[in-house]
Amino acid sequence: MGGYAVDPWQSVRRTVGVVLFGWGAAAVTAGVSYLALRWVAVPIMVGTVLCVAFAVLLALLHRAGWIAFLSLVPALFILVGAVQYAPEAALEARGVRESVVIVADSVAETGGDNHRFTLRTTDGGEELEERLTYNGDAWAPEVGERLDVVRDPEGVVPMEQADEVDPAGRLSGLVAGVVAWTLMAVLAGRRGHVRRRRGKTESLLLSL
Repeated sequence: MGGYAVDPWQSVRRTVGVVLFGWGAAAVTAGVSYLALRWVAVPIMVGTVLCVAFAVLLALLHRAGWIAFLSLVPALFILVGAVQYAPEAALEARGVRESVVIVADSVAETGGDNHRFTLRTTDGGEELEERLTYNGDAWAPEVGERLDVVRDPEGVVPMEQADEVDPAGRLSGLVAGVVAWTLMAVLAGRRGHVRRRRGKTESLLLSL
């Protein structure tokens, strides 16, 4: 079967466009997280939409759907890194570290698995106004347990356990995800060019 004439520079431009979109998606999500420190749901929603859009562009570039599903793995690193880097960097920069003991858990009254812990400092015995939140029961702290927490004196960023504040780790995960996306886009662009040249302009997954 004869091949089809496909402009290689057009394939290169498409690939570069998808790569730039991926970089932009990560940057926009991180930027929205910085601008909306009080409302963590906003960057999560924006990042999710952009990650799905990148997966769609990758599938169209490759003319096959499997690579789009694979791209969701680094997308998770990008989403977590971009959403959590800004608030954790703010806590690291201006946060106040406190040694506390858990004196009450909202789950004991309301049920469910969304915990809001009442805390008391271990040095002066003062009860903190802010509550430490924890979603889920796996590895959840218990009443009477002592913790080190970091709280924002400006009250913008929610309090976190001190050992979970790791902006450098979030940034590393974000960068690793972007690098993986870049490599996948280059692979998709190369494979997509070959498929178009061979006349394979449809795939089973894209035709669903």
